[in-house]
Amino acid sequence: MDIITAMRRHGGVATHAQLRSAVGRPALDEALRCNAIRRVARGRYVLPGTDVARAEAHRLTAVVGLRSAAASYAWSLKTTPDRPELVVPRGRKVSADDQALARIRWQRLGDSDVTDWRTTPLRTVMDCATSLPFDEALAVADSALRSRLVTQAELMRAADRLPGRGRDAALEVALFARDRPANAFESVIRAISLDVPGLRLVPQVRLRVGGRRIRPDLVDTELRLVVEGDSHEFHTSERAIDADCWRYDELVLDDWLVIRVSWVQAMFQQEWVASVLRRAAERQDLRRGGDLLRRRGALRRPTTVGRA
Repeated sequence: MDIITAMRRHGGVATHAQLRSAVGRPALDEALRCNAIRRVARGRYVLPGTDVARAEAHRLTAVVGLRSAAASYAWSLKTTPDRPELVVPRGRKVSADDQALARIRWQRLGDSDVTDWRTTPLRTVMDCATSLPFDEALAVADSALRSRLVTQAELMRAADRLPGRGRDAALEVALFARDRPANAFESVIRAISLDVPGLRLVPQVRLRVGGRRIRPDLVDTELRLVVEGDSHEFHTSERAIDADCWRYDELVLDDWLVIRVSWVQAMFQQEWVASVLRRAAERQDLRRGGDLLRRRGALRRPTTVGRA
């Protein structure tokens, strides 16, 4: 076996003992001389091009966690961390230089919380729920459910077992997590909407308008309110613009109120988005007698949108 194959079998990272056992010391020395592999710490090596978070975790004998772990599961994130997010045991000393290269979380992890080099899907969601703003944590939880790596029942049980203040935050995320949002963009808009009393936006509801079946991003069927997340990534081609126009026009002509929210607005203008959603809900409610929002009440206690 050559050393590159040996490294790849270990996910692009390996220890001196693993490589010496697989290919022998001469092959290891030659690979270092020709820069086929990199030594990142004493007895620790990585292949060039290895995922940065995994390489840093290997170098520091840490575990990839939080958003870096979520990204490793290919989950959709509101924001990507600017440097790897790693977990180390409580009491471990981490130099200032290393902390500048990675975000360190000191935490006690059990064997069931770690799978190889990263936190498990369930542990990842719980850690994000207790450390991230609600909208970011909800995006992670929604994506985890969508991946089928966890269930909502598992999230609820795990959150209920957490101690201290983190329990309430995790329970809130677990309660409202859904597998239906298509991406973090929709999850963030839905998180904002949860602070609008009486509004009940459901992701990806099938509607029939203009003789076709469509599936808008978020829908309150009783209020006849549709909220669409407009991303430049998916709405720039001529065909996409034509489809958007048809969809918008047919919904309006079928007596739906359509609210369009851009990615920038959802991420950075959340107070305004909440205001728009509140006014839209109140307008539709008045059109239908003005009693639905009152009867529904609030889904959860009022909080600051995007709270830390």
